[in-house]
Amino acid sequence: MALTYREEFIRFMVDSGVLKFGEFTLKSGRKAPYFINTGNYKTGAQLARLGGYYAACIQENGLTADTLVGPAYKGIPLAVTTAVALFEKYGVDMNYCFDRKEAKDHGEGGLFVGKQLADGERVILIEDVMTSGKALREMLPKLQAAADVRVEGVVISVDRMEKGQDGGLSAVQEAYREFGVKVYSIVTMSDIIAAIEKGIVEGKEFLPAMYEYRKTYGADCLLKNAGPSDTIRTGP
Repeated sequence: MALTYREEFIRFMVDSGVLKFGEFTLKSGRKAPYFINTGNYKTGAQLARLGGYYAACIQENGLTADTLVGPAYKGIPLAVTTAVALFEKYGVDMNYCFDRKEAKDHGEGGLFVGKQLADGERVILIEDVMTSGKALREMLPKLQAAADVRVEGVVISVDRMEKGQDGGLSAVQEAYREFGVKVYSIVTMSDIIAAIEKGIVEGKEFLPAMYEYRKTYGADCLLKNAGPSDTIRTGP
């Protein structure tokens, strides 16, 4: 049986050493039975495939924009490879840019490298995962300082579907509530659990811990027919 788009991506993450199962202490202090480290993407072949998944997510959700924005630092290669994949796979030629950590005070100056943003420009932010929404909170003021742009959405690889530290909403739900920005994920934690259950990836011995972790820290969000407080999903 052919794998679905999401199942292929989950297997790709495992094969790339990006998604691991075991016992991990997260930055939040939570003890988690899984860990996602997108820093383990390190080859040209991996980046080419990764860009294809992001591009497919954008296409399948009908997102249109003028420019892809990759927040420094992890978002930089993600925006570049997504822009390449959009053109090669779908014939969509989008601009891309990324922010500097500090504004350049010589030469052409400015805070962004690549496409110089203009008033009325539609942008999509390309991120790896959204844990607390910190990157979005830092990026939005930078974008608005550069130009009066419209953020069409944020595309991430995995929605952890976890409650934030201060409430019952997940980071992606809080992003919509606070900024009115929708977050589109390639896969969710529920997809990953389902892939283990089906044997698409190994790790059935970790399922009890996965269930318990979701019961304790899972945010209450629907997977289909998503409303304003939900992560937007790809596929049927």
